[in-house]
Amino acid sequence: MKTYYSNGKLLLTGEYAVLDGALCLALPTKYGQELRVTEITEAAVEWTSRDHQGNSWFQVVIPFSRLHNSWEGKALGKTTEEVLVQILKAAKALNPEFLSRNGGYSVTTEMDFPREWGLGTSSTLINSVARWSETDAYQLLEHTFGGSGYDIACAQHQRPILYQLVKGRPVVKEITFTPDFTSSLFFVYLNRKQDSREAIAHYREYSSGRATLVEEISKLTKEITNCTCLEEFEVLLNRHEGLISNAIGQRPVKESFFPDYPGSIKSLGAWGGDFVLATGPVTAQCYFKKKGYDTVIPYSKMIL
Repeated sequence: MKTYYSNGKLLLTGEYAVLDGALCLALPTKYGQELRVTEITEAAVEWTSRDHQGNSWFQVVIPFSRLHNSWEGKALGKTTEEVLVQILKAAKALNPEFLSRNGGYSVTTEMDFPREWGLGTSSTLINSVARWSETDAYQLLEHTFGGSGYDIACAQHQRPILYQLVKGRPVVKEITFTPDFTSSLFFVYLNRKQDSREAIAHYREYSSGRATLVEEISKLTKEITNCTCLEEFEVLLNRHEGLISNAIGQRPVKESFFPDYPGSIKSLGAWGGDFVLATGPVTAQCYFKKKGYDTVIPYSKMIL
């Protein structure tokens, strides 16, 4: 049996703007997804997906004959099975030797975080399938879900990273990001999952002045990365929220849902769902729990 593990992700700076080349700070998480592969005699892929509690939520048997049809780069299907078939076809297009043996494979994926958290259900799958198929994960992402690729970089790295698309190609640099005030940082799940592809489409339709935005976000990313004072960190986060708010025409999450919260709150990734970063003492976490947001995770327990 072969086993592949890929880390989840959170994007601290550069959401949306990363698509246009902004420098961003991305955080690989301690949560991720494992993919286990065992050879079988049948010429098929017997696939099982399990959630963080070990319960099977998706099962399918895909005959090799269905995967040997030519891959045409079509948009992803609507069902889980259609998406999986297209991922495997795309991997085979990148490496024709993939899935070419006489026998097949029994494949099991298992997440160690709830599917709705938005920590990279798709990106961890893409990265692990790329490792299994010996293909380039960024190319496989481009041929399937699309996006900036920062989530693939997080899947592959064990430390916070600076990520940037330079002439369309990913540039990744591991950094140390453990400021003295990390005990005052925690993540809050907003009780709803956001569709990244829809959010990206909205950004493409709405935003203007992208060159200026990229420059300003890149500057903020550098300042946030080097910040050593919590008060300054909060100022920078608030400035970042304001820039993205103007770019996409949406109110910041704090203004919309937590206007009386004394600390800073920053959206992570696509706005409107998944996790946010909040600043404040440990006691401040009770503020969110009283409002019904029960998933509150300290920085040290979330980030590698």
